[in-house]
Formats: sequence, C-alpha cells, structure tokens
Amino acid sequence: MTIKKFVIPLIAIACFSCGNDPLPKPKAMLRLDYKKPVYTKVDVRLPFTFEKNSNADKISNIKLDGINNSIGVNINYPAMKGTIYLTYKQVNTTNLDSLLRDAQTLTQKHTIKADEIESVLYENPEQNVYGMFYEVGGNAASQSQFYVTDSTKHFLSGSLYFHAIPNYDSIYPAAVYLKNDIKRIMESVEWKE
Repeated sequence: MTIKKFVIPLIAIACFSCGNDPLPKPKAMLRLDYKKPVYTKVDVRLPFTFEKNSNADKISNIKLDGINNSIGVNINYPAMKGTIYLTYKQVNTTNLDSLLRDAQTLTQKHTIKADEIESVLYENPEQNVYGMFYEVGGNAASQSQFYVTDSTKHFLSGSLYFHAIPNYDSIYPAAVYLKNDIKRIMESVEWKE
C-alpha cells in the first residue's frame, strides 16, 4: 500500500508540473523558390522567333499539322510539372475572325471553374504584334493564355497547363512564375516574312 501512496502523487505531480498549455502550430505554407529567369532567343524552323526561359527544357514536339495548317510547339517545365503549349497558324483572307473567336472561346471555357478572368490588351506596333493576354484565377485547368497576330499573315496562341489536379493555392507560385514567361514570349515575338 505504501507504493500506491508514492506512485499516485508522483503521477499527479508529473501531469500538472508543466504550466504551459499546448498551443496549435500556425499554418505553414510551402515556400517555392525558382531560379531567376534568363531568357534566350529561340530561332528554329518556325515562322517566328521568341525568347524562352533557359530554366525550361529545350523546345520539344514541334508538330506540323497539314490538315489544320498549324504548327504546335511545347515548352516544358518538368520541375514545375507544367507546359506552355504554343500553336501557330497562318492567316489568310478568310480565317482571322475564326482564329480570334477560337482563342477567346478557349479561354471562356474556363469560366466554369475560374474565379475570375482578367484580360490585358497587348500592342507592339514596331514589331507588328497585337494580341491579348488572359490570366485565369481559381481552380481552372489553365492559368494563363494568350494570342498574338499581325492580322495579315501570322497567328500565335499559347496556353499554360499543369500536369496535376488544378488546386490554385498549390500551383500559384509556379503559375505566377510561368505567367511572366508567357508575357516574355508575347513581348519578344518577331515574325519572319
């Protein structure tokens, strides 16, 4: 019986000896830092040139589509599990309206999941490049899209997609980083005559 008298008070003292109440830890966010972008001019067998972030893989999957008279180019970012898809089409006297409508419709399809879609007009009269940049907020499949054209010969559109379920909070740092790359592509486009 003497052991019970000794053990019970010892356990009670051990339980109540710490005066600090446990506090919940604050929510932490994963900090994603990416290398500072270094842009280099891409001049391959395409009807245009542009600048690409050297942190991306080499240009891949240049595909010629004879049926739609288009060229597809992929710029892959494996560390971010994202790809910028570029599609080039030649403009003729009858297809500019449909190309513009298709580019705008593609962006509007994301309104189901998007919280907002912000559009920014782009004009570079010196290089004869005009277009629109779309930033899509929320859990949409694509966070950034654009198109540029000279209205007479060339039309280039692009979209950013991640190879993951779109959770805007999780992909936000990568989406912002790649949004700047897309804007650089738009600003650096030069048409080849």
